[in-house]
Amino acid sequence: MSYATLRYEVEDAIATVTLSRPDMLNAFTVEMAGEILAVLERADADAEVRAVIFTGEGKAFCAGMDLSSEGNVFGLDESVSASDAAAMERNRDTGGTISLRLFRMKKPVIAAINGAGVGIGATMTLPMDARICSTKARIGFVFAKIGVCMEACSSWFLPRLVGMQTALDWALSAEILTADKLLAAGFCTKVVEPEDLLPEARALARRYIDGLSPVSVAVNRQLLWRMAGASHPMEAHKLDSRAIYEMSMEDGKEGVTSFIEKRPAGFSKAPPEGMPGSFDWDSEPGWG
Repeated sequence: MSYATLRYEVEDAIATVTLSRPDMLNAFTVEMAGEILAVLERADADAEVRAVIFTGEGKAFCAGMDLSSEGNVFGLDESVSASDAAAMERNRDTGGTISLRLFRMKKPVIAAINGAGVGIGATMTLPMDARICSTKARIGFVFAKIGVCMEACSSWFLPRLVGMQTALDWALSAEILTADKLLAAGFCTKVVEPEDLLPEARALARRYIDGLSPVSVAVNRQLLWRMAGASHPMEAHKLDSRAIYEMSMEDGKEGVTSFIEKRPAGFSKAPPEGMPGSFDWDSEPGWG
């Protein structure tokens, strides 16, 4: 299957998604949004894929929304009322649909940020599980410069990643941030030379794959993201209790046995199969 705005390649259980509009600095379009959603569905449904890496072709990661598009550049219908819930269900922020799909992923997702990432090029990385930056990476939450608000659920994700004070500073100033500033704030885990970026991302992906239960990785990822907004630890306790009960009879049994027998575990389940059935891992609150 081929795509117009990106490339999708799988090697050794790692899917690499390369945003591929290099002549436009990989600027984001409605078509690209649809293709990103399609590859996320594809990777999540493929038991052979254990982790996903996002990067950009050429000099940029993603230069934000393609502002040269005709009409409403965000692909939104300007004829509806913002107070009409049914109409707004069809007029949702395009970047937000990607962030919400990333939030529901059952595979670890890593951003290998090779160059500039502004607007949606910055916010789409926030629901990913790790970010590695090239020394040439530049990130900007530049919404105030073009008269719009934060999008792609970034007002939820960014403070959880870097803290409220830093998130406020970055959003209110619309500053373009260097790789060193991003590392100091905890936005990324490492800064490397451009030629080392993808090898580092693949090495990190292998840390999330080798010798580990794919189902356990998926459930732990979902628990951490979903409990980030829980009002009380009892919410985590209830979900933990159901999940660990079911998992103890599947991969947990093999994991314990292999530990006792001092041998590598032979985990047999991989998402989307094998997820504990006591919770709807694909659930999303309604619009209304």
